[in-house]
Amino acid sequence: MRKLKYWEAISEALVQCMAEDKNIFIAGAGVDDPRGIFGTTLEAYRRFGKDRVFDIPNCENAFAGIATGAAVAGKRPVVVHARDDFMFLASDQIINLMAKWKYMFGGKNSVPMLVRGITGRGWGQGATHSQSLHTMFAHFPGLYVIAPAFPSDVKGLIISALHGNTPVLLFENRACYQIEEEVSEELVPIPFGKARVVREGKDITIVGASLMAYEALRAADILKESGVSAEVIDPRSIRPLDRETILASIAKTGRLVIADTSWNLYGFTAEIAALAAEEGWQYLKAPVRRLAQADCPAPVSKPLEEAFHPTPLSIVKACQSLMELDVDLRKPLTDIQEHFQGPY
Repeated sequence: MRKLKYWEAISEALVQCMAEDKNIFIAGAGVDDPRGIFGTTLEAYRRFGKDRVFDIPNCENAFAGIATGAAVAGKRPVVVHARDDFMFLASDQIINLMAKWKYMFGGKNSVPMLVRGITGRGWGQGATHSQSLHTMFAHFPGLYVIAPAFPSDVKGLIISALHGNTPVLLFENRACYQIEEEVSEELVPIPFGKARVVREGKDITIVGASLMAYEALRAADILKESGVSAEVIDPRSIRPLDRETILASIAKTGRLVIADTSWNLYGFTAEIAALAAEEGWQYLKAPVRRLAQADCPAPVSKPLEEAFHPTPLSIVKACQSLMELDVDLRKPLTDIQEHFQGPY
């Protein structure tokens, strides 16, 4: 099986699904420009042209409504937000129409569409251009919210989204675009609500959302040198959530660390901690630890930004405190985005 990077897997999923279904189109600011949203829409534009891959002006709320109408009428829109922060402007249509349509009209029809939002820090994106909104949208029934960290998963989940009848919001952390792994050349869907056990372990469970699943894997490598066997889980699907896989892991290890690219308060880490407290309490040997952004808007300066986000070393420290370990943390660790060039 050949290897693809995360952005290549997104591109391939879109092209294969568009070749299969002529009702799929891609719209968003910059989807047809020479960079093609980190390369993810370039091949679709080359293959299907401006009739099915087209730029739109800054009109997030209006276009969310237009796309909803198109989906109800039989099309399958893929709407791209180069920064997921712009989805605030479309949130009325997403939450009050896309999510609720099948409930308000007796399940007679739904809104089959995919909304892509790009998250992450890049370089000094600051308070209004680097937020991760998966938790906010996962609060609302009627939406599927996904944030996979690995190429094969993002391809499989996009295929499921473009074959299904539920509005799906995909949050892509830009730091994941260069992650590479083996990806099937076939159209193989991955079901929503099914987590991936990225690495099996027996001493401690680390659940990481989005980029944090990859960073948890790097943390597990460090822990392994100290004799700790960490199990790493990527939920892939924030809503619906695979509660069974997480609980089974807690039952095995008895210890839980949760890491997210958003905030702790009322967020993904709080949801998983609540699951452990309500249904996995009897398995826990130690308190749950949560890692997320600092409880303030994102800073712009690089030193402050580096302190703001969780890292593999902060995950290791959390595991260290639970297991009362002495782990050598002096080893240098590369920043996954050290070669990031932009543009966004």
